[in-house]
Amino acid sequence: MNTAPAKRRNVIAALIAFAAVAAASAVGLIRSRQQAPEPPAAELKQYSFAFGTMGTRAGCAFYAADEQTARAGFAAVTREFDRVTQACNLHDENSELARLNREAGRDFFVCSELLWNVLSEARRAHRASSGAFDVTIKPLMDLWGFYRKRKRAPSPAEIAATLERVGFDKLEWDDARRAVRFKVPGMALDLGGVAKGYALDLAAAAVKKLGIKSGVIDLGGNLYLLPEPPPGKTHYRIGVKSPSGRGDSGTVLELPGNCAVSTSGSYERFVVLDGRRCGHVVDPATGAAPYLNRSATAVAPTGVESDWLSSAAFLRGEKLIPQLENFVPGAKIFFTDASADQKSCRPVTEKSMN
Repeated sequence: MNTAPAKRRNVIAALIAFAAVAAASAVGLIRSRQQAPEPPAAELKQYSFAFGTMGTRAGCAFYAADEQTARAGFAAVTREFDRVTQACNLHDENSELARLNREAGRDFFVCSELLWNVLSEARRAHRASSGAFDVTIKPLMDLWGFYRKRKRAPSPAEIAATLERVGFDKLEWDDARRAVRFKVPGMALDLGGVAKGYALDLAAAAVKKLGIKSGVIDLGGNLYLLPEPPPGKTHYRIGVKSPSGRGDSGTVLELPGNCAVSTSGSYERFVVLDGRRCGHVVDPATGAAPYLNRSATAVAPTGVESDWLSSAAFLRGEKLIPQLENFVPGAKIFFTDASADQKSCRPVTEKSMN
């Protein structure tokens, strides 16, 4: 599973006995100092599980009355994650997304309900972000070496040529048939920034049906907080690491639960081209891969919303945040910029490449 626009999360400390998961996560939980006014009606124990999926680490920590219930929750989580992986795995040639990328340039590709829901959320995110979030950037991700190695930054001519295959205006939608078509040959979609968040939502819904009300589901640093904080606590406390890299304490968020948290940071995934570090975010408007020493943490009602909100805010910065928060009721975005001077990985000239 790919995590394109700004999607490998910054490391966050986790101190609610979720150590196995926190060690592998970009986001985690911090033990609350406050006590709930009343003890829980029934004694709940914590059960934690850690596993790998979608090319990243995942885990869940549930507060349940017995191990059987907790293991049922874990099975539900893995089942839903597997469903999304089968549909949206960019690097599995047998996935539905891979088939779409191969076939949609010839004719309309009819999607499953799951893939269509993810694409529809991507379309909503594109509209909400005024184009900052764009799942058609797969050709640019390839060009900059995020999926295949290269040593030099691409030339202006290479970027210009690749941009001809990027853009939502080059997608044709048939909502009645749940189908999509590429208007330009060579296009491809990259669902990083929506697929993991959508998987969290499916998993959370399945866990709630089992009667599990307290705990956290973690998918590569994307968190879903179940409705009730851990027993004896009044809220979850989420620590967000500062992007400065100087050991700053960062931000601590206090959240009641029944929400999702996602952070896009500049220091987890990058490539080195021409001796410069280029972050894994590519601007769909210019084709540039800017180095932005910043982070954006989005709290939203759903996992998929927190996923793309953090990506869009990371790329466009503070100016876009009011627009994004207005688009998603209940959303809140926390933004930190530690850049003294923000520079793009400037494309080398054709002459310098010879």
